[in-house]
Amino acid sequence: MNKKEIENILKDYHWMINSIKILNSSLIDAGEGLTAQYGDEAGMPKPKGMTGDPVYREAIRREKRYQVISKYKAKISVIQGRLHLIKDDRELEVLHWLLEGKSYRWIGAHMGLSFSHIKRLRDSIVEQLCQNSSDECKRIRRIC
Repeated sequence: MNKKEIENILKDYHWMINSIKILNSSLIDAGEGLTAQYGDEAGMPKPKGMTGDPVYREAIRREKRYQVISKYKAKISVIQGRLHLIKDDRELEVLHWLLEGKSYRWIGAHMGLSFSHIKRLRDSIVEQLCQNSSDECKRIRRIC
């Protein structure tokens, strides 16, 4: 993976984790609006290009959400599979807070470092995470 892709995954990691939790819990229910229409609406023609079966439409919608979940999981696993590459304690601390969704300024205030120093540490982390990632990159691109 290139640096930009790793940076984007680091930036989006926190909300992707939260989205996976929420999507998984929301897909447990059977869904809403699956009952057939009655009265005048039942006899009206259906819009072109759509099936009249609400259960089928719900299955299609859920399948799309499962694909989103698998895409997020693949991106997250790239970072999780490379955490062992970061050895420096400061970099590990910065990485932890980045994955928690904290801003550079918040991390800097927490660690007593400047905003620009946090950015330099983040750049070093990205460099280390980018090394030897060609196999994972191919797998991610296939999924996405």
